[in-house]
Amino acid sequence: MSDLTDKLDGFRTQLDELDKKLSGEALNDMNLYKTLMQERSHLAPVVESLTELKDLEKQAEDSREMIKAESDAELVEMAKEELQNLEEEIKAKEKECRILLIPPDPLEGKNIIMEIRAGTGGDEASLFAADIFRMYSHYAEKQHWKMEIMSSSESGIGGFKEIVVSVAGKDVYGHLRFESGVHRVQRVPETESGGRIHTSAITVAVLPEAEETDIEIRPEDLRVDVMRAGGPGGQCVNTTDSAVRLTHIPTGLVVICQDEKSQIKNRAKAMRVLRSRLYEMEEAKKQKERADARRSMVGSGDRSERIRTYNFPQNRVTDHRINLTLYKLDSIMEGELDELIDALRLAAGEEALREA
Repeated sequence: MSDLTDKLDGFRTQLDELDKKLSGEALNDMNLYKTLMQERSHLAPVVESLTELKDLEKQAEDSREMIKAESDAELVEMAKEELQNLEEEIKAKEKECRILLIPPDPLEGKNIIMEIRAGTGGDEASLFAADIFRMYSHYAEKQHWKMEIMSSSESGIGGFKEIVVSVAGKDVYGHLRFESGVHRVQRVPETESGGRIHTSAITVAVLPEAEETDIEIRPEDLRVDVMRAGGPGGQCVNTTDSAVRLTHIPTGLVVICQDEKSQIKNRAKAMRVLRSRLYEMEEAKKQKERADARRSMVGSGDRSERIRTYNFPQNRVTDHRINLTLYKLDSIMEGELDELIDALRLAAGEEALREA
């Protein structure tokens, strides 16, 4: 039995105790019921996955016993083949279990606001910002999440100087929280005629989307300006005062939304972005206090920290926080991010378990 399945009996006992409380005392206390259900939603998949792992380990042990005891060469060969398959399944199941054992982040179930901005590199950086936006769009589609553009500023050559999107769905923040930071690209730009490799960079910020109950914005702390939208757009975009600029006076944060023709819709989107930026500031303060300003293994989430390099000539992606290099950039740019994201979540979980 592995160190993981040794924990199974203890988790089963915890789950039984939770179920007793949920069918008893918690029925008269909705807050307690909600808390216990959140605990159960984390614990039940752990018990299920560990049970499956234990079954696989038992099958593998049976195969080993057969190999030792059996004299028929053909049966021994079959048992060896089965054992090899079982060992691969066990390895995959152990990885799944370790991810499930990661203590849940209180923000994990939140939707997000993602901000992608071109950095150093001029037009090439704006083109890469568009590529990264498409990468996350493909990933969101595979996860059955809903992505909505909140605001954007195009570069005029098919790129984005900035694009802000909301992403809604199951465990969005839990999956994408480690994408914040500087993403560096090394490739021959479309604008380069000499075939030289250039290095450019963009920044990504992932903000947990705040509900109205999470952050209070007082009317007296808000300055609202309306103006005509600028840049490319459809009919009426530059003829009505539909663009909205919100300034949060105490912090100096400014949000502009102009993608919608309706001033009301632009204001609603701007409020969602502003609320999420303020929420992120509050959460960053709490995390700093909890961690005593210590940077974690997978980085601080600071958007000025270089986290990843995308090298197109070598078809290579390197995540610098966990020293992971994958030679499958082509599929990653098509949204195949699971291997990267699982590795980051696992590293963060192991760090959290060490600190617990």
